[in-house]
Amino acid sequence: MSDEPALLEAARLLTFRLARLSVDSTWARRSSGLRGSLLKEVERLENLQLQGKVPGGEELLHIDGLVSRGFEIIEAAAREIRTIDDLDDIRRLLRR
Repeated sequence: MSDEPALLEAARLLTFRLARLSVDSTWARRSSGLRGSLLKEVERLENLQLQGKVPGGEELLHIDGLVSRGFEIIEAAAREIRTIDDLDDIRRLLRR
């Protein structure tokens, strides 16, 4: 098991997930600045770890807010994803 904070792992995962949002999604544009901030914070915390320091509450406070906002964006983007049923409804409307 890793000794790094779970928050740092979540931030790394979010940077990858945010980058994979469809460019057609309004959430992709909104997430770009957040993704950049997450990348900077991850790098800052990794540098602390390289110096032998264990990031604590104060160091993790900012990234915690970024991770929370990242999850909100991922959830909102997921709600926009169309299902087959949605597409069938749209096709029916277009046939009229």
